[in-house]
Amino acid sequence: MPHADFVHLRVHSAYSLSEGAIRIKELVNLCKAQGMAAVAVTDTGNLFGAMEFALAASAAGVQPITGCQLAVSREDVNGARGPVNGSGLAPTPDQLVLLVQSEAGYRNLMALVSHAYLHSGDGELPQVPLSVLEGKTEGLIALTGGPAGAVGRLLGEGQAQAAEAMLDRLAGLFPGRLYVELMRHGLDVELMRHGLDGETRIEDAMVDLAYRRNLPLVATNDCYFTDAAMYEAHDALLCIAQGRVLAETDRRRVTPEHRFKSPAEMRALFADLPEAVDNTVVIAQRCAFMPRPVKPILPPWPDAGAAGEPAALRRLAEEGLERRLEAQVYPLAALSGAVDRETVAKPYRQRLEFELDVVVKMGFAGYFLIVADFIQWAKREGIPVGPGRGSGAGSVVAWSLTITDLDPLRWGLLFERFLNPERISMPDFDIDFCQDRRDEVIRYVQGRYGRDRVAQIITFGKLQARAVLRDVGRVMALPYGQVDRLCKMVPNNPANPVTLEQAIEKEPALEQAIESEDSVRRLFDKARKLEGLYRHASTHAGGVVIGDRPLHELVAMYRDPRSDMPVTQFNMKFVEQAGLVKFDFLGLKTLTVLQHAVRLINARGGNIDLATIPLDDTKTYDMLGRAEVTGVFQLESSGMRDVLRKLKPTRFEDIIALVALYRPGPMDDIPKYINVKNGAEQPDYLHPAIEPILRETFGIMVYQEQVMQIAQVLAGYSLGSADLLRRAMGKKIKAEMEAQRKDFVEGAVKRQVDEAQAVGIFDKMAKFAGYGFNKCHSAPYALIAYQTAYLKANHAVEYLAASMTLDMGNTDKLSSFRQELDRMGIKLLPPDVNRSSWDF
Repeated sequence: MPHADFVHLRVHSAYSLSEGAIRIKELVNLCKAQGMAAVAVTDTGNLFGAMEFALAASAAGVQPITGCQLAVSREDVNGARGPVNGSGLAPTPDQLVLLVQSEAGYRNLMALVSHAYLHSGDGELPQVPLSVLEGKTEGLIALTGGPAGAVGRLLGEGQAQAAEAMLDRLAGLFPGRLYVELMRHGLDVELMRHGLDGETRIEDAMVDLAYRRNLPLVATNDCYFTDAAMYEAHDALLCIAQGRVLAETDRRRVTPEHRFKSPAEMRALFADLPEAVDNTVVIAQRCAFMPRPVKPILPPWPDAGAAGEPAALRRLAEEGLERRLEAQVYPLAALSGAVDRETVAKPYRQRLEFELDVVVKMGFAGYFLIVADFIQWAKREGIPVGPGRGSGAGSVVAWSLTITDLDPLRWGLLFERFLNPERISMPDFDIDFCQDRRDEVIRYVQGRYGRDRVAQIITFGKLQARAVLRDVGRVMALPYGQVDRLCKMVPNNPANPVTLEQAIEKEPALEQAIESEDSVRRLFDKARKLEGLYRHASTHAGGVVIGDRPLHELVAMYRDPRSDMPVTQFNMKFVEQAGLVKFDFLGLKTLTVLQHAVRLINARGGNIDLATIPLDDTKTYDMLGRAEVTGVFQLESSGMRDVLRKLKPTRFEDIIALVALYRPGPMDDIPKYINVKNGAEQPDYLHPAIEPILRETFGIMVYQEQVMQIAQVLAGYSLGSADLLRRAMGKKIKAEMEAQRKDFVEGAVKRQVDEAQAVGIFDKMAKFAGYGFNKCHSAPYALIAYQTAYLKANHAVEYLAASMTLDMGNTDKLSSFRQELDRMGIKLLPPDVNRSSWDF
């Protein structure tokens, strides 16, 4: 198909929240179907989708043009902002469309969009004064904004002289890069009542102005949705955003013409001004830049010194390992009869040296130092920090630096599950902090690296199945009871949301309602078209990025009204592609409970340190075996209680396994685990060579690490290539799986394993890998679970006091705790006793 002779320069994607209804993939497919070689996304006031759009369009052979519909503050003749006609109301800002020509233009646009969010007042639409554009227009092409732009608005108000002055000012800001924008949406009489008739009324004056100033014209169509069939659904979307109903007429509306028109339609629409259409192609040819993924950019660690970060990491890790050996490893070894310290330390030192070589070679020394720095600061300040969950728990370097607190060698945690030298990817520590003091750690990081270099990460709320039904039902003014009844027929599973289409397939009553009632049919028709669109922006619960420069130089910034920290405009996936490194600062209430309980115990004459409590406490395991687990982390559910009663855990490894097994898929193996542990069934280790790997879990594959170790021992894989095998099994890509099967079986046969047996073991591994769990995640969470159980078993009064204090506002939890107190025969103090927390 030949390239079309028109390019859309005004497209609102789904990232124009609750306004645009064109998904990025839909936009790319529309361009391909219509032979458009290029397209611009100009979302309202933001660059949320810039990276996603650039990557998707370029991958499909469509030239992406990065842009933004920027809001520009209205100014009086003296350049001052002020209320409209003395009303006290802020004026609606003018529109200015900016398109990126070059890298300099992209940086300038990020700075302008960031300024709009970070410097606008509370409750004010993010906007910039024209004065802020001074010095920030290089590499940017500007479109005047049509009737909603400053020039168009002034012409519509009859201020021809002011319009001309404004056009001159814009031309000065964008020399040789300003286009006078014309629109023809065919606005109807009803919409003219709401001031949307400016297109035809001002067009002649706009053209005259452009010709007198020798400025080029450009034809645009402000696209909000894909085609005419989407118009009614989009109108409902605008109502959702405004809190209005469809029947109301005094609200914002667009026309069916605000769709993604074909090049032929645009040529016909502007047949009298072909130059305006031609210039869309000219502009596309002038825009030669797109944001691309860049390698991770880390700030320098401030205390590295002249020797540099690798040397600093080695020194601190080696010193830290010696402290860990003295405090934990040697005493434990002595208990088991080992007295030769060098023999005990050798595997730790070898593992540390191997990991350090990998970390330094991959360029991640600074990452480890930064994480260790803020974790060590938090611990010095008495802020509870979790033992470190996620694959990072498999690193001896991390353990030595006190980033994590579980001995990886003692618990069989693999470094390659975290950093694989055969597959370069950023490390990622999941770090839990005390819920109440997490913000203190983030403030420390801001002070350490600079407030303009630290930010949280944006997330986008979607119109999911139930929510979109309720919203559309409301704007259609359908009876609440009717809509509520329909919504309750849609399964609600936040972990794996069901689409409306799937709900209709599973629930015959829904299909019957759609077929029998016209209003319900229209409800579902609109809702299905809007389902999955972005509704609002918010902040990721724990993600924080740290840069080596002001962040607006790498990504546009956003301001969440509920936070005093800036927020990146790219979400978790795309912020990393922009070069920013994510650090997880997660808040975990249980850590706060544990700290509070320990303080109460020690204040009442105890002397307890959670880091040194025994992991073989009989009283704790007896309590778990009786399933008396109210208030015990991860083990409270009724299903888990049933498992505990049957299992009768006797060792820490049982808790690790339960955390990994108690989820869909692995749950099927729980009965066998219980039977083998309790002697009712014999274990099947599949092959003698892998019995040591599966002995801990009674012959059952429970952890992803076991898949890796089996591949290493049975088929000669390195742990790095075994991690690649694990990933391939999880993805279930047929061609990749067949190649891995061949390599595995050949490697096993070379080690005298029967071929049929090797195939059978591979198939078992492949089935398990689809749902297997990471031991590096389950072991740290099992440790927190054990700590809560230990405190409850041995210091019930203090532990339950702490738990109730932290759940003071949750009446359901308090009721549950009160029942537990009654069961245990513990009495509360009278309510008139003056105290700051629960006591007994």
